[in-house]
Amino acid sequence: MNLNISGHHVEITPAIKEYVVTKFAKVLRHFDHVIDTQVILSREPLKHSAEVTLRVPGKDIHCEVTDENLYAAIDLLSDKTDRQVIKYKTKASNHSNESAKRMSVG
Repeated sequence: MNLNISGHHVEITPAIKEYVVTKFAKVLRHFDHVIDTQVILSREPLKHSAEVTLRVPGKDIHCEVTDENLYAAIDLLSDKTDRQVIKYKTKASNHSNESAKRMSVG
């Protein structure tokens, strides 16, 4: 998985980078077919925002979160992304490969 972290009006320190990597490791535990991840952290007066675009086979998952604290925004972003990845994974696995002949009736 490629993980790109960029900042708008925020300097990406090694501590912030390590925090983002550890938080998004949780997403990879649930779904390991992630192709590319791009995280953008930005700061405006009195609020921090974090957004992510996750490329998975057949779809791009995009999440955006705003909070007063940068680390809290990263936490919320990883939780939200994790929920969306689990939702995508369950939808993808619900499509059965069985033919119509073999399906039971009733």
